[in-house]
Amino acid sequence: MRGVWNTERVKAAEEELMAVVPPGSLMRRAAFGVATTALSLLRGKRRVTLLVGAGNNGGDALWAGYFLRRRGVAVSAVLLNPDKAHAEGLAAFRRAGGRVTSSVGSPDLVIDGIVGLSARGPLRPAAAALVSSVTAPILSVDLPSGIDPDTGAVDGPFVRAHTTVTFGCLKPVHALASCGDVRLVDIGLRPSDPDFVVLDRSDVAWPVPGPADDKYTQGVTGVAAGSAVYPGAAVLATGAAVLATSGMVRYTGPAADAIRARWPETICTGSIGDAGRVQSWVVGPGLGTTHASADVVRFVLDAGVPVIADADAITLLAQDSSLWDARDPGTPLVLTPHDREFERLCGPVGVDRVGAARKAAERFNAVVLLKGHRTVVAAPDGRVLVNPASSSWAATAGSGDVLSGIIGALLAAGVDPWLAAGYAAHVHVLAAELAARGAPAPASALMTCISDAIRTVRGL
Repeated sequence: MRGVWNTERVKAAEEELMAVVPPGSLMRRAAFGVATTALSLLRGKRRVTLLVGAGNNGGDALWAGYFLRRRGVAVSAVLLNPDKAHAEGLAAFRRAGGRVTSSVGSPDLVIDGIVGLSARGPLRPAAAALVSSVTAPILSVDLPSGIDPDTGAVDGPFVRAHTTVTFGCLKPVHALASCGDVRLVDIGLRPSDPDFVVLDRSDVAWPVPGPADDKYTQGVTGVAAGSAVYPGAAVLATGAAVLATSGMVRYTGPAADAIRARWPETICTGSIGDAGRVQSWVVGPGLGTTHASADVVRFVLDAGVPVIADADAITLLAQDSSLWDARDPGTPLVLTPHDREFERLCGPVGVDRVGAARKAAERFNAVVLLKGHRTVVAAPDGRVLVNPASSSWAATAGSGDVLSGIIGALLAAGVDPWLAAGYAAHVHVLAAELAARGAPAPASALMTCISDAIRTVRGL
């Protein structure tokens, strides 16, 4: 897992480091990393333009220009605020033969040194006009200017970076916003425990049966989903649980005939009281919001096994606070809302998605998986992970039902609920990519690619 630190903690760590190293050495070390990355992007081309803001971020860009000039690259700098340009960096840049201009020109690469971690809000008009004239790839220093460093929020013009070079550690913007290819340069920064983590493929430890396992020890997943109106949600959630290596899946609900036809290995009943013993419950996809549906949610929460509540189950919990009373406080619960469902539970998400998910997890004593292009998974003990999607192919009807089934299978296998949600989110994205292969694919195709996605994360 890659750690992510908020900007206040990063700045405090930088101040501690600067107190024990020679003046200016950190900036030059960072700038050399920018210049090295720029050379790799240029691939033999020779023209670079710097967009230089005030302060240290502009200084990083100017020193990078200095190092590039020493390697024979033609470098021009546009100073957005000449009176506040970093004096030492500008002097070094000019000594190396760098040229100050008033326009971007036609470079092969642009280096964005407009603002740094202290800035908030969108690009100012002058900077926005310069950026809009750029046609070359942009390499951003620390973060793409105009994106909030702690929330990844955008509220106006911003830089769309091809590559971002950051220093010492990742900041929230790198996990929560589009920063292109993020390159990390070691400058000796060693902050303490991260604010949250980003899940890597190597972190996904998928449970698989061993020599002593059988269908019961591998995990029995219960699925309470579907209705006469939405039988497909039940088929998708159940199929996902089957394919995500459940030892057995028990389905209960009105879609039993459709489930048997598609997944004959599933044990189906019409009444939840007849479902039999399970080690986790998936409840909500396509369930409806009737009184009978509420009774199903109440039964599941009272069963004493881990529960993943999605879709209509979330709506019912938001509408009827008495449903929460059915759950023993020690029963693990995973809630998987999208933004609108989250709003029903506890108000608008806002721009700070990590903060919103963390507060909701604490409030409900549950793992909260806040769906999105960058899915946030928060545990009630404060742990947070982010799973950035490398594509948007999962944005299709029914994909959430598939995600619920995957989480249910992992809960039944005994995986920690926070990790179960994170693992499932990662495999879900990968399955969507495998299903699409460059073109849109329905959730049913996504579901059938779960096995391939699991083999991929296991390196098979």
